[in-house]
Amino acid sequence: WHLVKSVPKVMGFIGGTTDRPAPISQAEADKILNQVEESVEAPKPKTLFEPGESVRVLDGPFADFSGVVEEVNYEKSKLRVAVLIFGRSTPVELDFSQVEKS
Repeated sequence: WHLVKSVPKVMGFIGGTTDRPAPISQAEADKILNQVEESVEAPKPKTLFEPGESVRVLDGPFADFSGVVEEVNYEKSKLRVAVLIFGRSTPVELDFSQVEKS
């Protein structure tokens, strides 16, 4: 409270006086808490990938290469894709936005 109180012109913005701040209603507190809880939920990807699925790389150094999904990490929105480079299968980690289903 002392930190907020010592910053110039904050009390005029927040409301109340320097001795007694203006409280918020329970409805306002609930609204703020609901916004925080909703923002914590991770957005779901538009396309779902599964291991063994064939994909085409759209962006990055491996653009226009085709590969097979080895691993999917929905929390980080990343894929591990096995791409054929010079006849050898090479695992590459890519974002969901860098690939499309083929």
